[in-house]
Amino acid sequence: MRLVIIGGGILGTAHALAAVRRGHEVVHLEREVEARGATVRNFGLVWVSGRSANELDITLRSRQLWEEIGGQVPGVGFRATGSMTLVRNEHELAVAEAAVANPGAADRGFELLDADRVRTLNPALRGKFLAGLHCSTDAAVESRQALPALRRYMEATERYSFFAGTEARTVTGSTVIDDRGRRHEGDLVLVCPGAAHSGLTRELAGDLPVRRVRLQMMQTAPLGEPLTTAVADGDSFRYYPAFAGAELDRLNLEQAQPFTAAQHKMQLLMVQRLHGGLTIGDTHEYDEPFAFDVDEAPYEHLISVSEELLGRKLPQVVRRWAGVYSQSIDPGAIVTRAQASDAVWVITGPGGRGMTLGPALGEETADLLHL
Repeated sequence: MRLVIIGGGILGTAHALAAVRRGHEVVHLEREVEARGATVRNFGLVWVSGRSANELDITLRSRQLWEEIGGQVPGVGFRATGSMTLVRNEHELAVAEAAVANPGAADRGFELLDADRVRTLNPALRGKFLAGLHCSTDAAVESRQALPALRRYMEATERYSFFAGTEARTVTGSTVIDDRGRRHEGDLVLVCPGAAHSGLTRELAGDLPVRRVRLQMMQTAPLGEPLTTAVADGDSFRYYPAFAGAELDRLNLEQAQPFTAAQHKMQLLMVQRLHGGLTIGDTHEYDEPFAFDVDEAPYEHLISVSEELLGRKLPQVVRRWAGVYSQSIDPGAIVTRAQASDAVWVITGPGGRGMTLGPALGEETADLLHL
């Protein structure tokens, strides 16, 4: 078959990869010269640890696919770093203890380590904490390098064509007409618009059960030493469904977040890039219209927590940015798939799971459509 895929972010690219790996031909359109949305503004984390029990199978499948892809496409920068969620009080410790006792803990690779064992595994963590919840299955890719590397891999098959700086204007049947008047004909059209819920997306599928979420993040200069795992703080328990339960309820009730963290719905996530710098975030904002500028207070909070856990000053912050991603508001859905016509599907709304689940979601759609 010949597929026309609209949208060059992780979902569009993952769907293209799934189709190409099954022997199909793909024409891929991206309105920017290079994707600039949430895909390249995230941590690049393949985050098994926080996903709910209902999502665990597809998350582990996606983790497996990322490892396979990393072996075939070294440019994506896949590495099986694991993660360490550091706990700093007894309430957070209780949540971590419940996590390692839950069904599925072994599948996630959970292990609760005392502070000395944490430092043995990740010597860069010389700060203040009681213990660490280690997840051996978490991993990372290079978010700013992965998509170009995957496109080069697909182009080598001679069954993949990428049209950068090309905006899809109309879809008629299974033919897409772009903003230069060119016709891109296929048997099937997949629209992966990211957080662009209006325009062509709305014309094709109406109002979808999705919302937009804004985040703030930053990047430092090289740390000067390896950070051998991704790092999270105990506030991250509050934002991931895997940790739901009585212990988390008690944490939320009895251990308030600092004012800035609560105001901006914050957690600390930190991952080291291949160049040695740290990507650090993040915040969650749900009420539109979103501001066009960034708030300094969240960055000050993230720097303070990072330095407390590392036991040292952070390197210079060299970049700060905001991003917006699409999140399904259907509680039973990992992603929103809407069939606009016999030949057209719109796929969006993975929330903060896009990078983690992208390969498996592409594979799942390919199965659904009998590709």
